[in-house]
Amino acid sequence: MGVYDLVIIGGGPAGLAAGVYGARARLKTVILEKGSTGGQAATTEELENYPGFPGGTTGRGLTKAMEDHARSFGTEIKKENVIDSDLGGETKVIKTKSGNEYRARAVVLASGAHPRSLKIKGEKELTGKGVSYCATCDADFFEELEVVVVGNGDAAVEEAIYLTKFADQVTIIVIHDQGILDCNKQSAERAFANPKIHWVWSSVLEEIKGDGIVESVVIKNIKTGQLTEMETNGVFFFVGTVPNTDFLQGKVDLDEKGYIMTNERMETSVSGVYAAGDARVKYLRQVVTAAADGAVAAVAAERYLAEEEFFKKQVSDFDGAVMAVFWAPQDEESIAAVALLEKTAQELGDRVKLVKIDASRSEVAVQRYQVTTIPAVLFFVKGEVAARISGQFTAIEIKEQIADLL
Repeated sequence: MGVYDLVIIGGGPAGLAAGVYGARARLKTVILEKGSTGGQAATTEELENYPGFPGGTTGRGLTKAMEDHARSFGTEIKKENVIDSDLGGETKVIKTKSGNEYRARAVVLASGAHPRSLKIKGEKELTGKGVSYCATCDADFFEELEVVVVGNGDAAVEEAIYLTKFADQVTIIVIHDQGILDCNKQSAERAFANPKIHWVWSSVLEEIKGDGIVESVVIKNIKTGQLTEMETNGVFFFVGTVPNTDFLQGKVDLDEKGYIMTNERMETSVSGVYAAGDARVKYLRQVVTAAADGAVAAVAAERYLAEEEFFKKQVSDFDGAVMAVFWAPQDEESIAAVALLEKTAQELGDRVKLVKIDASRSEVAVQRYQVTTIPAVLFFVKGEVAARISGQFTAIEIKEQIADLL
């Protein structure tokens, strides 16, 4: 199977966008997806807010186009369920349920998230039999019927509005006092104005009842404790998501909810490993932000690999001492330092090599070697840092340091 430049775990919008950018950068790229490509986005019937589609589009149509785009650049897409990984080494190892192992120089984690379950009595037993987590997937099953929506955030209220296109009545159960919702103001105004939407305030869902199919729900008022049974044909849950990161426990840093922690370059706590999309800590989980994450992650991975290759060729493989000077073309002191080091390197002969690293363009190396000031000279022997000098220095100091190393 060989070693891939980039292995992407997950074939949703984040993974597909990473595939486009990775393969277009001439990286040998593969996407590992346990189900159908497109992720949760592919189940969205109407997608009205993706830029460039003023008339709207479908989630499946958009993600199929992303898949075709990634394949056109040479991205491989394989049906694999990732269950374990070894991410710490220079070569990352990804293990799948089928017994295959994929080796990669860099990895993008785009494993997505799944709807949260409240584990209410009857929920599991009646899932797919009137209990749903996706209005756009199942709304047409409830045409001219009555349904209940659990949740009051953006997703819950917007999906409830969508359900009114099919159902005769949509009842939203809200834990807050009357008039208080967690969704955005525009969606709230639309919902309040919709005659098909009814509200049950200060309440939670206690139980879902039915003989093989949803027939009714039991609602509990959190202020009085009173239980009320209401007939209904379906229950839709929109109470958040859970990241698909169980296989990453102990591999990269996760927050208390299990989401992958990254910086703005999508870098995780492990060098060469990036995260994108709904599985990472972020403010907004939408198709457009997932695609943006994927693009950033792939570009960051490509630059990481380029720096790794440069370091291996220029530093690690040299049989002698390497003086790596971190400088910046706009910094006069570092320009003078480079000139001094060039002259000194010539005087020291073939056992010493000078490598110039523009700190403003080599963020990976700067972070890895904790270069906080420039100019800075790191002395490498057999690819490992043996000494360093920061700030002003003289040719004599450089020569003495090299003498100690050789």
